[in-house]
This record gives sequence, C-alpha cells and structure tokens, in this order.
Amino acid sequence: MDAIRLGVNIDHVATLRQARGTTYPSVLAAALACERAGAHGITVHLREDRRHIQDDDVRLLRHSIATRLNLEMANSKDVLARALEVKPHEVCLVPERRAELTTEGGLDADGQRSTLRDTVAALQGVGTVVSLFVDPEPRQIAAAAELGAEYVELHTGAYCRYAGAAAEGELRRLMDAAEQAHAAGLGVNAGHGLTLENVGPILRLPWLDTLNIGHSIVAHAIFVGLEAAVRAMLAKLK
Repeated sequence: MDAIRLGVNIDHVATLRQARGTTYPSVLAAALACERAGAHGITVHLREDRRHIQDDDVRLLRHSIATRLNLEMANSKDVLARALEVKPHEVCLVPERRAELTTEGGLDADGQRSTLRDTVAALQGVGTVVSLFVDPEPRQIAAAAELGAEYVELHTGAYCRYAGAAAEGELRRLMDAAEQAHAAGLGVNAGHGLTLENVGPILRLPWLDTLNIGHSIVAHAIFVGLEAAVRAMLAKLK
C-alpha cells in the first residue's frame, strides 16, 4: 500500500490574522512552508461567516500552491458559487453551525440526499473531486456512494475524544466504514482532532489515502515552527 498522504489544514493561521484584522500571518506563506516540509496538500474551510479563511485566500491558494487545494465547505449557495469560480482540486462537504467552535460531527448525507445531489454534480461539472465528511455509519457511507462522491472523509472526532476500550470500539467502526467505502468504490480519507499522540492507531484504517490535520500541527508550530511541525506529523505517518 502507498504511503498515507498528509493534507495540512491552515485555517488557524487565518484565525490568528483575523483576531487583529491584520495582513499577517500570511496564509499563503503558511501553505508554502507546509509544502516545503513535504505536505501533500493544503486544506482550508471557507465558512459562511468567514471567521477565518476569506474568499481571497482561496483564490490566491488555488493559483499559488504546487500541491492540491482541498476546500471544506457547507452546502451553501454563497460558498458553492465561490467554489465553482475557483475550481479547487477537491471539495469536502461538511456540516456547519454558526455557534460551533469547530465542525461537530459528520454530514447527514443520508438525510440530505435531495439537497446534496445538485451540489455534488455542479462541483464535478467544473472538474472538482468531491468528498463527503461523514461519521463512520453504514447509511452515511451508502448515501455518499449513491450521491456519486469520489471520496468520504471519515470523521475521527469521536475516536479522539475517547480512551481505552471506547477508543478501540470507535477505531473498529472507522475500520469497518473504510472497508464499506472501498467496496462501494469510494476513496477513503479521514480527519478531525488528530494529534501526534493519537494518530498512530488511525494508520490501521484499510484503504486510507489522506489524513487532513490542522489544529494540532499549527499549535505545535508555535513551539517548533511550521515546517518542523509538518515534518513531525509526516514522520508519524510513515
């Protein structure tokens, strides 16, 4: 099996910038540092409230990075219009609530088939690969396949919150979901809440292509620098 790829989410570089309304730190400089360190892609979440990443960040990244741009977004007309304009390499459709600190739980692909279908088709129509961020539940995997997405990104948040037998149980759910996704013709990515300390067991997921990790890498970068933080995570993935 090929090595697992790392997509680095740099949202929280923009969080620091937006806290003071400055032009720094540069999201593009962060992305380029991640690439120099060996990251296989850059992930950003363009939220409806634009709390961190801005429209211009997405445009600039799309035309400036050498790897792949993965745009996380809710199924929103406003953000969809931006995605269709920019044409990122990949879009990961996620749930979104205004009051949340970060994405909480997976997308209800099964319950939102009618509203997601046109969005998936529109994105694929401009050459963008579509992924659905879902909990490791059979009905959600089946819905992603039926909707025609190319990938699922399995939500690892519950695994990261648990310990001991509960964590092992959630890991088993993730492994079963990965097997189901592969059997349905879907690629398998995963992410949310992963750190240097807890990522090891996730590497046991079958058919795993890419892990998208952000907050813990940016946090570690405060102490060691962004390139070193990315290299440390890449070393864990080998």
